[in-house]
Amino acid sequence: MGRRTGAVLRDRNAGLYLAGVVVSGFGSSAMWLVSGIWVKSLTGSDSLAALTTFAMWAPVLAGPLLGTVADRVRRRPLLIRTNLAMSLLLLPLSAVDSAARVWILFAVLVVYGMSTVVHDAAEAGLVATVVDGRLLGDFNGLRMTANEGMKLIAPLAGAGLFARFGGASVAVLDALSFALAAGIFMTLRVPEERPVRPAAGTWRSETAEGVRYLWHSPVLRPLVLGGGTVMLLAGLNGALIFAVTDDVLGRSPAYVGVLYAVQGAGSVISGLLAGPLLRRMRERTYAAAGTALFAAAVALRSLPFDAVALGCSAAIGLGLPCVLVAALTAVQRKTPHALLGRTAATANTLVFAPNAVALAAGAGLVAVADVRVLLPVTGAAGLVLALALRGRRGGPVPSGVRGPAGGSAHP
Repeated sequence: MGRRTGAVLRDRNAGLYLAGVVVSGFGSSAMWLVSGIWVKSLTGSDSLAALTTFAMWAPVLAGPLLGTVADRVRRRPLLIRTNLAMSLLLLPLSAVDSAARVWILFAVLVVYGMSTVVHDAAEAGLVATVVDGRLLGDFNGLRMTANEGMKLIAPLAGAGLFARFGGASVAVLDALSFALAAGIFMTLRVPEERPVRPAAGTWRSETAEGVRYLWHSPVLRPLVLGGGTVMLLAGLNGALIFAVTDDVLGRSPAYVGVLYAVQGAGSVISGLLAGPLLRRMRERTYAAAGTALFAAAVALRSLPFDAVALGCSAAIGLGLPCVLVAALTAVQRKTPHALLGRTAATANTLVFAPNAVALAAGAGLVAVADVRVLLPVTGAAGLVLALALRGRRGGPVPSGVRGPAGGSAHP
């Protein structure tokens, strides 16, 4: 963790980029929680409050198409413009003061989600330029740590701000965080040439090119599909959390906050360990180990002991990020630079879309099946996936495909 992590932090561009992630992540995490509280307080509807999360997640389904934007323009200016645009877009939320105006919030959240998809695609490409390929695992781990750290702090700050001053104050906080992040990204020193578009290129053909590259890569496809399957199981696990606190532990719903806080702490530690571990094992092995830890912890959540529940939350926090960091790092290392935006966005769609589907499916399953049965079954499925990931080995790279630095895309 020490020397390589220090090298990332000492690198000017990498350090500035992480600072931008922390700043924008703080505002986003606060807004994520407060949006649901805001809608609930104005409408009294649990369904509408739940739809705020869906509104922010829905644009990930258009990831391959939106990610093409990041390959058509220079990525640093795109990041700056995206953050500035979001800073301005959040300001109309100050008008949301009644149930009749909640539609404004939902409209902004959909655009918020679209902006996040474009931002993440541009980020994947820019990071591969800014950070030495040997340090990408360390950088992505630190980025995970920064994001999860903000999730521990920002929601509490956002909820407190909402209780004292209302939802508009949180929107202003988020707008300021985007503006500050844009300012930080302006200070990056990254030489970028304007991308050369194919003469006959269309949105459809360019989008398909990224999808095709990912699907035909023997290295990336199993990692990304494995990540999507893990997130499917994570969605089921998340949907069962209230049943765990009530039916298994006999606790009040508020205890969910304790379990999530412990899980978040585990994810912070996982991010710090990611770089060193990825230097000692293949991405697939690292992803498989994290998946196995996550799966075992989910299964053991069926035991009615507080200490076990807390330990399982920490283990889920440690294990779940592994496959995500492994997949993102592999995409950044193995994808040609010109394709990186749309390939990364396609990977994000395949990884994160199943989570939203599973949250809905899990809510239905818990109504008809005992959580003490669902948890071991979910854990067993995760262990099978871990074995499949561990056993997969990449084959030759598709003909003519080269890595970002001109080398082979195969490890």
